[in-house]
Amino acid sequence: MENLFVEEKPTSITIELKGQIDSSNAADVETQIKNAIQGKKKRIIFDAQDLNYISSAGLRVLLRVKKSFPDFSIINVNSEIYEILDMTGFAQLMDVKKAYRIVSIDGCEVIGQGANGTVYRLDNDNVIKVYKDADALDDIQNERELARLALVLGIPTAISYDVVRVNDTYGSVFELLNATSFSKILANEPERIDWVVQEYVQLLQKIHSTVVPEGKLPEIKQIYIDYVHFLEDYLDKESFTKLLTMVENIPDDRHMIHGDYHTKNVELTDNEVLLIDMDTLATGHPIFELASMFNAYIGFSEYDKTTIEHFQGFSFELSKEFWDKTLRAYLGVEDETYIKDVENKARILGYTRLIRRSIRRDGLNNAKSKAEIDLWTKELLELLSQYQSLSF
Repeated sequence: MENLFVEEKPTSITIELKGQIDSSNAADVETQIKNAIQGKKKRIIFDAQDLNYISSAGLRVLLRVKKSFPDFSIINVNSEIYEILDMTGFAQLMDVKKAYRIVSIDGCEVIGQGANGTVYRLDNDNVIKVYKDADALDDIQNERELARLALVLGIPTAISYDVVRVNDTYGSVFELLNATSFSKILANEPERIDWVVQEYVQLLQKIHSTVVPEGKLPEIKQIYIDYVHFLEDYLDKESFTKLLTMVENIPDDRHMIHGDYHTKNVELTDNEVLLIDMDTLATGHPIFELASMFNAYIGFSEYDKTTIEHFQGFSFELSKEFWDKTLRAYLGVEDETYIKDVENKARILGYTRLIRRSIRRDGLNNAKSKAEIDLWTKELLELLSQYQSLSF
């Protein structure tokens, strides 16, 4: 092996490994490594991007370095080297990070969008969720684990089979054969609305009937309690106190909540309906889910009716019809007063989230956003005067 390239930073030393490390050069490689790190108290990082082979002699070099420098990692490990490290147990002894293949999303269709990332169609068989956070590997692993949990519990969902690099961030690749989102079906075939509602509600009821083992998912009620506390400085004391009490009094519930259940996150693939975008999974009372759904179909677009067209691809009028049909089918009743009461309770939570979201995004200093906040606040206060409970 040629002389090692060493890059020293204030808190770390990166050493590039190239070619192969075996019995013929392991001693020389170890000497170069020792010279580079001697007397240093920094994190040691081996970049294995150009390493093609490592024998047991090379592994022993790494093991000796590990003993002297516990804060040690190997990055950009190709699949062949990773297999060696994994089979020998080194992947468990050390912090080993695989190299990720690079994928381009140029020209790819956007089929979904959430708080943490955007979903693109790569080809007829595959989609990719590209995360906004450049350091998203932990988020990707968390979402993959949530998707596995949902699948084990009987929720039909897509499982990521690969993690890739996309520009300066990461993406998670899913197989979705010839998938079409429910949003696209509604946009292109609005006459199928009753079929979409039926399938959409059936999946929603399956989610909400699923009991989650304790401690496996966050409790969504606590998330909304935090939302309410954020609004303390923006609501009068009486309204804030009442809203907080109403949210705190919503019964605890261990049933599953998707948390972002809208038609872009439901896909039809080979006659099977699948749920995607699983990073918002939680447990809680279904009123929290209905609040999120109200926002998706009505709340976000209440001030500017074109918002829904940009987000879902269909008109506000169709969105209102879909929300109304969905709520009725989900509740399974024809009692207009009851349906309206449930909707209004969902609106209270929905407006709470919308107001907080907009304020956090500097909405009070933007004319359009300020008008939206004023509208949502006015309606929230009116509803608070009419209700004492958010349960149904």
